[in-house]
Amino acid sequence: MRIIITRLAEKGVRDNSVCEKYGHTAKIFSPLKAELNPSLAQSFVLSANDGEFDAIFFTSAYPAQKISPLLDKNITKKCRVIAIGPQTEKILHENGIAAEVLDSFYSKDFVPYLGDWIENKKIALPRADVPNKPLINAIEDAGGMAFEYRCYKLVPTGDVLDVSDSDAVMFTSANSFKQAKLPDLSGKVLIAIGEITAEAMKDAGVSPDVVGDGSLEGTLKELNKFLKI
Repeated sequence: MRIIITRLAEKGVRDNSVCEKYGHTAKIFSPLKAELNPSLAQSFVLSANDGEFDAIFFTSAYPAQKISPLLDKNITKKCRVIAIGPQTEKILHENGIAAEVLDSFYSKDFVPYLGDWIENKKIALPRADVPNKPLINAIEDAGGMAFEYRCYKLVPTGDVLDVSDSDAVMFTSANSFKQAKLPDLSGKVLIAIGEITAEAMKDAGVSPDVVGDGSLEGTLKELNKFLKI
């Protein structure tokens, strides 16, 4: 199938090779673009390199790509570095930062992953300028201290999604669904990369045919089950 994948252009560089592995082709559509805030990014890097944090949680590949090259390569001697998934971990590794990886692809599983260790620990979160109160509350409720650095904005591009040459559309985040200017999607296989995205679609009256596990590969596996390939 030809699948349109909605995500930041910077995050889509590996999508086509992964899709080909499962017998599909990918086309990236970006309803949002990222704009880095250099001063906030620098503030995070200076604090991290000075050893002010006990852990850093990269919730997305974008800050890993843009910010991790500026981090001290020995930073894991000072604190734990945790990636939300293998793609983010791979980018960190390519930039010389060894990282742990969550067992799932959801930020809600971050605190359970750390367990009792999190108590009295300072947790840095270089992330997008969008609210994630459940994550912050979970860290604080577990006795940790959250330090958010909302170092990049997600700005709508205003581009209209063209599905004329596609068989399926995959939405990779709730924001990428909400901000996309959608045409008539009748006859297309609609895919949510995970539960949170699926809920956003359902809230808007759009029922996904396929719901993944939060990762591209896991979602393609579910798609192939749906297609009985």
